[in-house]
Amino acid sequence: LNKICYKLRRQAFQRHVLTEDVIHREVTPENKLITRRLLTKTNRLPRWAEKIFPSNLSRSVFIIEDSIVDPKSKTFTTFTWNINHRRLMVRKMFFGMNSETHAWTRVQREAWISFCGIRDYFFFVMIQEFGLARFKSNQAKAMKGLEYTLANLQGIEGPSRTLKDTAKEATEKAKETALAATEKAKNLATAAAPQKSSHFV
Repeated sequence: LNKICYKLRRQAFQRHVLTEDVIHREVTPENKLITRRLLTKTNRLPRWAEKIFPSNLSRSVFIIEDSIVDPKSKTFTTFTWNINHRRLMVRKMFFGMNSETHAWTRVQREAWISFCGIRDYFFFVMIQEFGLARFKSNQAKAMKGLEYTLANLQGIEGPSRTLKDTAKEATEKAKETALAATEKAKNLATAAAPQKSSHFV
């Protein structure tokens, strides 16, 4: 399982990962393996977000990934966050043994967003909706990558769907959710705007 997790970044379904470097690794007194990796990923932001963040952050970002391998509990846990926007989004991924069937592996993915110092609630809502929508749309591609890596290690044929098909589906879903987020943000802005009272003479 640990071998699969470390190979997830090195397959066709992770083309957005540009570089990968291990910057720290140690075994704790509790016999846990702790690893910190530095990743570089592509980062396409919508046009309205490019007005908020610097131009150099709208194309690529640096990611820190901390992972913990616990052989005693047979779990593998990772935490990832952007160095560029370290207070914006944090993602947690957990691999562990299924409590009912030990031959199965339980996978749990989570993501959460904080206010990250954004004072304007209007922009925060837009960023929150866009970030969570992108996270959800990427899960289909992430699962395909997991299947692909597992199939390669087992020496069997991988997923029948091509990367092009998966990427196209994820792009379409991301566009739909981003559009919905923009419309929702516009509605919030309209509702928050002061209403002018009408006077009749």
